[in-house]
Amino acid sequence: MLAKVKSFGLQGIEGYPIDVEVDVSNGLPHFEIVGLADTSIKEAKERVRSAIKNSAYDYPIRRITVNLAPADIKKEGSLYDLAIAIGILSTDEENKIQNEKDYVYIGELSLDGSLKKVKGILPLLISARGEGYKKFIIPKENEKEASFVEGIIVYGVNSLDETIKFLRGDLKLEQVQECKYDQIKKENANRGLDFCHVKGQAMAKRALEIAAAGGHNLLMIGPPGSGKSMLAKCFPSILPDMTFEEALEVTKIHSIAGELDLNDGIVTQRPFRSPHHTATIVALIGGGTHSKPGEISLADHGVLFLDEFPEYSKQLIETLRQPLEDGVITVARNKATITYPANFTLIASMNPCPCGNYGRKDKECHCSASQISKYLSRISGPIMDRIDIHIEVDSVTYDQLKSEDTEEKSATIKERVNRARQTQLDRYKNDKNYSNAKMSVTQVKKYCKLDNTSELLLRRAFESLNLSARAHDRILKVARTIADLEGCENIEASHIAEAISYRTLDRKYWK
Repeated sequence: MLAKVKSFGLQGIEGYPIDVEVDVSNGLPHFEIVGLADTSIKEAKERVRSAIKNSAYDYPIRRITVNLAPADIKKEGSLYDLAIAIGILSTDEENKIQNEKDYVYIGELSLDGSLKKVKGILPLLISARGEGYKKFIIPKENEKEASFVEGIIVYGVNSLDETIKFLRGDLKLEQVQECKYDQIKKENANRGLDFCHVKGQAMAKRALEIAAAGGHNLLMIGPPGSGKSMLAKCFPSILPDMTFEEALEVTKIHSIAGELDLNDGIVTQRPFRSPHHTATIVALIGGGTHSKPGEISLADHGVLFLDEFPEYSKQLIETLRQPLEDGVITVARNKATITYPANFTLIASMNPCPCGNYGRKDKECHCSASQISKYLSRISGPIMDRIDIHIEVDSVTYDQLKSEDTEEKSATIKERVNRARQTQLDRYKNDKNYSNAKMSVTQVKKYCKLDNTSELLLRRAFESLNLSARAHDRILKVARTIADLEGCENIEASHIAEAISYRTLDRKYWK
């Protein structure tokens, strides 16, 4: 007898429908799974057999063949267990299962028949909804995550037995209630350190505020102990609140990676990832045997902080070129080519030389010219060109450290950042864009028009600093953000001048 039920598979952050076809026929007892299934799926036959028996249902001692169609796509994971078990039990009329074809089944079975959580529920449900599927049966532990998908009917179950009784009509289940994002959204101000604890560093704070407001990449150069790492750790406290669309995209990635807090069900705070400089290229950009998302994807719509920037391998740093420009990373492997979002803000910090004292007046630098050159050369010109804001962070003086003056709190800065980001969301509402940093060339021409004075100022800087076309556009984007922070509709000469001032350090150190 043949039975067909529906499940869904994952490729990157997109799901695709899977027909789970189960044929139970006469012959020697045998269980075979076909359809380009990986080891974890082939092992499902042992999980399914035990789950059915331990749930007090008759397991057919016959020839069982399971096909996962389409058969030309590689399938991974344990999320098909429930669908396979339902398909097998549906072939026995004595089980009186009804309407099994109305649902999409997702879940991993334990040997005792209980249902375990799986990764990637949110992207699976969103993709399935887009394909026209409306009813789903998923593990109880994944209910919270599923509650943020609108327009579908979802039932969370604890076990295979509970699922069968529900399909028979012997058990009534409560539908998962939709949850509104605004009800559970948390404030970023509670994260990390507060800027009020940072003495001095007014220029660095200003630059970080601009970076947060517009999503701009930023590089801090300064001696050891000047506060670069502390400033970066304060940065999450002023990041703008995430929109629901941003939160969904971030949650998809964290769900696939298995890093989602199931109690919340959705990521409400912008990610802040800080991998060690010994991280591998695969760990940073993603990939591996199962093409998992890397740190740059886990930092999507958030921050990737690279402390001691030159200490990372040159090859690893160069891999950031394409995602910094395009906002996505395409991982190509023998088995699959997968594209993950990588729309992150890069915050990097570094010393000016190996000893850290190059250019200081109070301490002598012991590095030779060749050592300094070799150290700085680890950061290439193309990478510097993709970083919008370059700032120098000087050491804090004793008087600044002991000053009783009250520093501005992160909450106050964040209010300005939120206003500026809302201006951008309103501006780009029809362009599927969330920040000034991600403006296209067409949008730059449309939204960054200059008056004659500003145009002349930018022309002089372009020629005297020998800027690239990319640097020209990035100056305009930063100027647009500065204008948004000040509530100005048009970019003024003062905004251009400040934006240009953030593009001069590479001329000082990388001569």
